[in-house]
Parts: sequence; C-alpha cells; structure tokens
Amino acid sequence: MESKMTGIGFFEKYLTIWVALCMVIGVLIGKFLPGIPEFLGNFEYANVSIPIAILIWLMIYPMMLKVDFQSIKNVGKNPKGLFVTWVTNWLIKPFTMFGIAWVFFFVIFKTLIPAELAKDYLAGAILLGAAPCTAMVFVWSHLTKGNAAYTVVQVATNDIIILIAFTPIVAFLLGVSGVSIPWDTLILSVVLFVVIPLAGGVVTRLAITQKHGLDYFQDTFIPKFGNITVIGLLLTLIIIFSFQGNVILDNPLHIVLIAIPLIIQTFLIFFIAYLASKALKLPHNIAAPAGMIGASNFFELSVAVAIALFGAQSPVALATIVGVLVEVPVMLTLVKIANNTKGWFKNE
Repeated sequence: MESKMTGIGFFEKYLTIWVALCMVIGVLIGKFLPGIPEFLGNFEYANVSIPIAILIWLMIYPMMLKVDFQSIKNVGKNPKGLFVTWVTNWLIKPFTMFGIAWVFFFVIFKTLIPAELAKDYLAGAILLGAAPCTAMVFVWSHLTKGNAAYTVVQVATNDIIILIAFTPIVAFLLGVSGVSIPWDTLILSVVLFVVIPLAGGVVTRLAITQKHGLDYFQDTFIPKFGNITVIGLLLTLIIIFSFQGNVILDNPLHIVLIAIPLIIQTFLIFFIAYLASKALKLPHNIAAPAGMIGASNFFELSVAVAIALFGAQSPVALATIVGVLVEVPVMLTLVKIANNTKGWFKNE
C-alpha cells in the first residue's frame, strides 16, 4: 500500500512551501480581489463557511475510509489515550492558555498593548484555549499515520465534553456570567466534521469491500485518495486567508504579538499530551493524534462565540482569528516533530 501512495510524497515533502504560497495567495486575493471572499462569504450558515466545510470534509473523508466498527469497539481495550486527551484538553489547556496569554499581554507586552486591548486579546485566547479541535485534527492524524478509529473516538468524546464543559470554563476564565453559546454552530460543526464524513467512509468501505474485497479496498481504492487531503488543506488555506487578508495587512504588529503566546501554548500542550502518552507506553499512532487534538483549536466555535459576545469587529474576534492564522504552520511543524520522533515509541 505504501508503494502505491508515493504520489502524496511530493506534496508532503514540500508542504511547508505550499502552505506559505497559499497563505500569500489568500492574502493577495483578499486585498486585490475582495469580490471573491465576499461572494464565498454569502455561503455561510451558523457562522460556518459552507465552502470551507466542504473542503474540510474532503480532507477528512480519506481518513474515515480506514475506519471500521470493529476497530472502534477495540478502543475500549486501551483507554489510556482517551484519558490523556481528556485531561490535557479540559484540566490543563484552558488554564495554561489563560496563564501564558496573561503574562504576555499584561507583563511582557505591557508597553506595546494598552490595558483595555490586552483584556480583549486575553478573552480571545481563552475562547481558543477552551475549544479543542474537531475537524482539522483528522488531517494532522492522517499526516502522522495516526490510528483512524482511535482518533474518531478521541474527537467524538471531546465533542461530548464540549457540550458540558465549554460554557462554565469560558464563563469562569472570562469572569462573566451568562455566556451565550451558539449551539447551532457547535452542533452543525459536529455533524459536518464528524458524523457525515464518518458515515460516508463507513458506507463506502462496506460497499467496496462487499463488491471487490478487502485487499482491493486497502491496496487499490484508498490510495486513489492519497492527494485529496493535502490538496483540500491547501485550498482551505487560500479561502481562510482571503477572508482575513485585510485584517492581516491592517494589524501586522498586534497579530505578531497575539501569535507569540498562542504558538508557545500550542507547543506546550502538544508536548504535555505527547510525552504523557510516551510515559504511558502508548503506541505512536495514538500518541501523535492525542497531542494534535489538544494543540489545535476548534476555531469555528471560538470565532463564532467571540462574534456573538463581543461583535465581529472586536479585538476579541481578532485574537481568535489570529489563532486560525497561526494554527496550520505551527501544526505542520508539530506533525514533522511527531514523525521524526516516532522512534521514541515502541513498534505498533
């Protein structure tokens, strides 16, 4: 199967270059061809961009093809990876995000960021820290050759916890009451990014294996989708950065200042989960996705809540948008680190 998937090697080998090019292309489109993002912006429901949702679905679908229900049932035999995910995402991540962002915005950058802005940027960081990833983590898991079935369960259980824990954690850290959660955004995202691609993958798997057999499915059918995940990622980047082109060009210094604590937090959370998995003697294909889930953010939810609570033009929304901007380059770096440290783990 590996020999038949060499076509993806070209994209993966130079993925950082393609990402940088797509970011630049997106910014230029947003600046000089604003009609394109304005047109695409019309296709939105519950603060979720439908074009981006379709591309994310295309990214996730190839991974979902590898999932079978038997392997999902077997996840319960090794729950340590789930415990790592839950503890990292809900007992550690929101509070380290608060602490790191507070130190940078109110102490280190005190002379560069006015106190009122620092308060708003901190609120945006809190919204990011309290929302672990739902969709893009499937891409990072794919790039680190993660266990597809285990990743699905890690993400699915996280989505359940979000329903219970997100509101009280955000309310506590923001110091406000009556935090309004856009449930339509949350539910739609779970349906789009977990339920539909998983159902599509399972149905496709059953249909192909019944008609052609398991060997054909694994050795011939799945490799046909080898490039789709990376191509979908690159197209998604162009759209995201076209939406935020003017924001980036109008606020270059503050975007850098906001990005610094977010990047530090991302690396910290990844290594907490990754090294905890190593200490628990988990295989690499569970450890890598465990680190990725905590490190990346559910930015659709974070941006939607920021807009609902503080307004689309608020500094809080800007901080959550910066989280979107820095996530892909940083996560690709973590993917490379995870792949280069596979030797730390026992053979799977």
